[in-house]
Amino acid sequence: MALIVHKYGGTSMGSTDRIKNVAKRVAKWHDAGHQIVVVPSAMSGETNRLIGLAKEIMPHPDPRELDMIAATGEQVSVGLLAMALLAIGKPAVSYAGWQVGIKTDSSFTKARIQSIDDSRIRGDLDEGKIVIVTGFQGVDEDDNIATLGRGGSDTSAVAIAAAMKADECLIYTDVDGVYTTDPRVVSEARRLRTVTFEEMLELASLGSKVLQSRSVEFAGNYRVPTRVLSSLTDPLMPLEEEAVSGTLISFEEDTHMEQAVISGIAFTRDEAKITVLGVPDKPGVAYHILGPVADANIEVDMIIQNQSVDGKTDFTFTVSRNDYNRAIGVLEEIKASIGAASIVGDAKVSKVSVVGVGMRSHVGVASKMFQTLSEEGINILMISTSEIKISVLIDEKYMELAVRALHKAFELENA
Repeated sequence: MALIVHKYGGTSMGSTDRIKNVAKRVAKWHDAGHQIVVVPSAMSGETNRLIGLAKEIMPHPDPRELDMIAATGEQVSVGLLAMALLAIGKPAVSYAGWQVGIKTDSSFTKARIQSIDDSRIRGDLDEGKIVIVTGFQGVDEDDNIATLGRGGSDTSAVAIAAAMKADECLIYTDVDGVYTTDPRVVSEARRLRTVTFEEMLELASLGSKVLQSRSVEFAGNYRVPTRVLSSLTDPLMPLEEEAVSGTLISFEEDTHMEQAVISGIAFTRDEAKITVLGVPDKPGVAYHILGPVADANIEVDMIIQNQSVDGKTDFTFTVSRNDYNRAIGVLEEIKASIGAASIVGDAKVSKVSVVGVGMRSHVGVASKMFQTLSEEGINILMISTSEIKISVLIDEKYMELAVRALHKAFELENA
């Protein structure tokens, strides 16, 4: 008997028929003798609907009250799934996060989990029940409901699995695993049987939408075996087949990793580039530019500071396209105080990244990437690297061409 955490996304919970299918799948695992904790998302589109209602009342909703509203989507899901299990004769009980001691900080709409009291869940599991817990939420030290931000149910599931030392956390989605890149962009994209934690963290943070990056951090920090697999398969498929399907996030490099220099290509469409021209090249210039941007809660990604010429330098960085106008506004306010000549930007850029632990033992990855883009006539605007990834910023219109060309150049379609 193993303790398994199941997480189901909004698409999997998108209708009563799909919820009934989830119930059949969960019941199959329970019938095999496993203890099961289920963390479902809100029904597909429900969180957007709730936020839309809030914005009709208050264009910029109060964060605390917005969390009160947004948290209800998952409460509906857990109740419906519990009923679906009860209807087929399975013992099930549902809880909101606050009922099972999921404690967060007070950063409403983007809270972080601080602790989980699993005693109530364990008591129910010991009685043979299937326990269903709301994802995406918890309560702060003052018992205010706080949500974890988009994709937060992934983080909830992995955090519960970590707290309970679960044997495995299964993340059920509308795709059947992690691919070398988005199959909608490259039809030859291949599903990965395994991917290392480091690679998955890079892929998630660089634009792969399969898992929220914070959930991957949890999985890595607490070494939670995590598998991404499809909820759209037959819920009654043989358990032994389902248990090895999808993509396993591993913590040991695969014995064949020497041959797999690159594991995947990630991309983000909605980037924006901002350049602060002609600032004095002296200590503290980066802080004086990026400090106010950070104070405005705007996340900065790639950063380049040019070579000084006549005591002046240019400072370039990227932000999400959604934050572009706000970032420009912040910089215009401090332009005089930092001594900048001007501020320019481009909101039509995208980031493309190649990721692979194999880079550690192979040279020439960067040159092959740059050669491939050059042969396609794609100009590189910025470059960022780490030990296992290389990212480039390019014009938005060339993004899909770049992804297809790089996927072919690194032969990712081959197993």
